Amino acid sequence: MHKATDVRLGRIVRLLMDHAIVVVSGTKIAEEIGTSRSEVWRLIQQLRGLGVDVAGHPATGYQLRAVPDLLLPEMLAPLLKGTIFGRNFAKQVHHYYKIGSTNLEAMQAAAEGAPEGSVFLAEEQLAGRGRGAHTWHSARSAGIYCSVILRPAMPPSDALIFSLAAGLAVRAAVAEIAPQLLLDLKWPNDLLLGGKKFCGILTEMNAEATRVRHLVVGVGINVNHVKFPAELRETATSLRIETGTEWSRVELCAAFLKSLDREYRSLIEDAGARDAILRQFELSSSSVRGRKVSIGENGDLAGVTEGLDERGFLRVRTADGLRTVVSGTVRVIGNL
Repeated sequence: MHKATDVRLGRIVRLLMDHAIVVVSGTKIAEEIGTSRSEVWRLIQQLRGLGVDVAGHPATGYQLRAVPDLLLPEMLAPLLKGTIFGRNFAKQVHHYYKIGSTNLEAMQAAAEGAPEGSVFLAEEQLAGRGRGAHTWHSARSAGIYCSVILRPAMPPSDALIFSLAAGLAVRAAVAEIAPQLLLDLKWPNDLLLGGKKFCGILTEMNAEATRVRHLVVGVGINVNHVKFPAELRETATSLRIETGTEWSRVELCAAFLKSLDREYRSLIEDAGARDAILRQFELSSSSVRGRKVSIGENGDLAGVTEGLDERGFLRVRTADGLRTVVSGTVRVIGNL
């Protein structure tokens, strides 16, 4: 198990941000976070190891040279007020410098009773997972690796709608910051820019026959990556590569969680929300209607897409009639 980031690091960052134009003494920081000056020095060294630009030393005090783009609870908390993710951020938002997989951590925490709205964030994943046996390339402090716990009162057959809603939430968050980007949703859980993938979604659940116990929605977003391993260069991209500018991960992560909160609330409160999500997904995807596709790693099924059914599964018109695709890799062969 990887250790969660020391919560005092975020408190020091917030304190230095709140006193941005002055040098803050080690004594004041020690008093504020309830520790010794020597411990403050050790924590400052740890922050520097995380890439936070802190000037000064014990004799003179400390000052932030630049606001760090770390997904620390204290950085996100002010932006998440009023959402299910901001109810009790000190207990709900968990940050890791390094972790195997945020989804795995969230699934374990959910099984142990962690509250709905718990968020798990990592600067780096060592075993990031995609759907099936796929791995997810997780460069340190370049992407957003985020998993959330939801506990909807719904049957497990309805779970796919949450993946689709998460895709729309990522799309809305990116569009808020860069409305000029042409984002494409690929069923069931990828987002593309220029035909290359920059975001993957992995939804996992623990359920009984008739109800979901808990659901974990995980997203991996390539934000500030400037390069990828050779085997991914043809298929992967990042927001920075596509726009030529560096993005604030804190701002984008908060925009995503706010957007997901809106989608989730409407799903559980409004009977018409499901149809609205399905319609919106179809409108935002170039491949779920009227495209020739093959499904499965070996192209086991081929046909023309005919939209989504009422649960969000993909309909494909094949030589043998209309088929419903429950899962699988969709490859677009061409236009009609």
